[in-house]
Amino acid sequence: MSAATDSPTHHGEKGRYIGRGLPRPGAKRLLAGRGRYTDDVSLPRMLHAAFLRSPYAHARLGAIDVSEAAAMPGVHRVLTGADFSAICTPWVGTLSHFKGMRSAPQLPLPLEKVVWAGQPVVMVVAETRAEAEDALEAIQVAFEELEAVVDLDAARAADAPRIDADAPDNVLFRTRIESGSTAEAFAEAQSVAVDLRFGRHTAVTMEPRTTLADFDPSEERLTVHQSTQTPYQFQDLYARHFGLSEARVRVIAPDVGGSFGMKLHVYHEDMAVVGASLLLRRPVKFTADRMEAFASDIHARDHRVRARLAFASDGTLTAIEVDDVTGVGPFSAYPRTSAVEGNQVVRLIGAPYRLTDYRADLTVVAQNKVQMSQYRAVGHPIACAVTERLVDLAADRLGLDPFEIRRRNYVTDDMYPHTTPSGYRFEKLSLATCLSRLHDLMDYPRLRAEQAALREKGVHRGIGIATYVEITNPTPAFYGVGGAHISAQDGCVLKLTPAGEVQCAISITEQGQGSEAIVGQIVAEGLGVDRDCIRVLTGDTETTPSGGATWACRGAGIGGETALQASHKLKRRILEIAAAILQAEAGALDIREGSVTNADGTPRMTLKELANLAYYRSDLLPPDVSPALTVAYHFAPRGYPFAFTNGIHGSLVEVDAETGFVTLLKHWVVEDCGRVINPLLVDEQIRGGVVQGLGAAFFEECRYGETGQLLNGSMTDYLVPMACEMPDIVITHVETPTGDTELGAKGVGEAGTAAASGAALNAVNDALRPLGASVSQLPMTPERILRALDVI
Repeated sequence: MSAATDSPTHHGEKGRYIGRGLPRPGAKRLLAGRGRYTDDVSLPRMLHAAFLRSPYAHARLGAIDVSEAAAMPGVHRVLTGADFSAICTPWVGTLSHFKGMRSAPQLPLPLEKVVWAGQPVVMVVAETRAEAEDALEAIQVAFEELEAVVDLDAARAADAPRIDADAPDNVLFRTRIESGSTAEAFAEAQSVAVDLRFGRHTAVTMEPRTTLADFDPSEERLTVHQSTQTPYQFQDLYARHFGLSEARVRVIAPDVGGSFGMKLHVYHEDMAVVGASLLLRRPVKFTADRMEAFASDIHARDHRVRARLAFASDGTLTAIEVDDVTGVGPFSAYPRTSAVEGNQVVRLIGAPYRLTDYRADLTVVAQNKVQMSQYRAVGHPIACAVTERLVDLAADRLGLDPFEIRRRNYVTDDMYPHTTPSGYRFEKLSLATCLSRLHDLMDYPRLRAEQAALREKGVHRGIGIATYVEITNPTPAFYGVGGAHISAQDGCVLKLTPAGEVQCAISITEQGQGSEAIVGQIVAEGLGVDRDCIRVLTGDTETTPSGGATWACRGAGIGGETALQASHKLKRRILEIAAAILQAEAGALDIREGSVTNADGTPRMTLKELANLAYYRSDLLPPDVSPALTVAYHFAPRGYPFAFTNGIHGSLVEVDAETGFVTLLKHWVVEDCGRVINPLLVDEQIRGGVVQGLGAAFFEECRYGETGQLLNGSMTDYLVPMACEMPDIVITHVETPTGDTELGAKGVGEAGTAAASGAALNAVNDALRPLGASVSQLPMTPERILRALDVI
């Protein structure tokens, strides 16, 4: 796979560290197997938990007999819902700005009925995991099986079973967005329509979810080691729901082996482990095995979207209407809800284009399946695929090239700041620049000529492109306005140590994306020191400042700006002390390569020398000069609710019309994430995201039977992309920095996922078009392609 990582930027020169593709510190440690993940943590007197899970998707709970299990060797306690209801307050996954949203209250274990196959029902805590699992076999539970709600459309039928009495129609949330008059627009124009189905899938992180809770009764302190993205979020939740002082709750996220949004949410097992530690007053650990992960980790992307696009004879796009129905499981996830994905779908459809008339309806439906919520590129792949499929169909109807119809209809450079019909406000995008760059990068005319020549030989190649607009750098407009205790700001504490090294404690977290690496580069640049002398600390509520952590592409844009401003603050402090020592003006001094210098770069003293004086001989400083070499800075963006990024993907595929198999030949990405901190890490993020997007397009789907049973809940038959199946991925960058920060960085973590499946969908349909066929369901499996061709 290749990447054009050194192309000139459009805005300024690279710094000594910012803009450089440097290897991430700590990578060798992980590659050598020296990472320390939550399951590697072992504490004295630690117990292990296992869960009896419901075999039914929907059933009432009768008598639970745990007497035999409780008497088995090594078992310390067998816990049911009643045990937790006495110590844990229920949680409800709603946000107040989602008007009319509802969801049933949840507890660590159920009291009256189970609502998905795999829901934990009884918890066994024992000396070993094996003893806990053995005891599960001795538990007797009387289940009264109920009819399951599985199908999206059937869930809303008048005679459908009800999952929650407070949601008699099984609808948890519905909303409409309307701007202009779509009825008039469609009456006056041509139109095309789609009915697209998106398969639900899950994160399949390398490290499964793990929680280790340790309640110390002597200090009344709870310490939780957890594989999570958001330590401060969980510190707040554990304190509130278990009636603890937040100051006495510590959450530690050590090395985290991937998350992709899946480890943002409250899981029943997490709360049960914390509750068990409080009850037993001993450390309790639970690690999900892979099959448990499939049956309990958050799923995503289960949508059926019907949409139509109106356009004039000259190719001008005028209006879009959307009806999105999404099934999210029996509850709305907590605390971020299960409505955000659908909400972003209906707000992002049509976003790159100059539309005035828009109407979108969203219906969030309860099902007897695993809960659904945020997963990498929340809503973006669906919005992109729907929009770009419609645009390609309009181009085909009018005989226009896909590049040309987009060029004619993009939001133009003179329209910013631009507000979409759905209410999103764009500061500045680079749509036309990215389109032109992709055209050249693909060598598009040559590809079309090759495609035509191969069609004459019976080879069916397809070319697809897909434009995306991505939400990054979220403010409280995302969750805070809805009442969620989810921080939109980040904090950074910098300390110059007596050894002249820099310790950086920051609230963003690391799950493999390189957060710690870019923070180190930013601090090194801002402070004027070598990257190697900076130690970055993350993932511990006791040693790092409070903040939002890493999610929704906010790490570089918000956390990075926090680190930059903190480095400026520490630099001013250092130069103030240096000026006093050297009897110079602070403005005439600088810091370069770890030394205080004159403005021309002449070294005057090392930072180690300065730090030694400040720490050990502060008596030599004037009374009005503080010797403090520790600073703190907190930052939250204020100018725009979100920093929007954009880009475009291209996909080249070959479809075998006899077998339905698709060969992925090449994939291109042109992306604009604002100022690029480390192009090497940006390319890693995009490449991984593309693979996940192509997984959604061709392989990944959580398949359910009519009774709500997950049919492919293991790595044996849940297909994830393999390296041998992936195409060469070519990446290049455009830089349009946000003016909301000095750093100018936006997010990039979801750019690869956002449009990969949309580009692939258009490419496959481009290959099938001469055969009179089209596919409208993802993943595009060989069976579905053959059905589209009427072969089976």
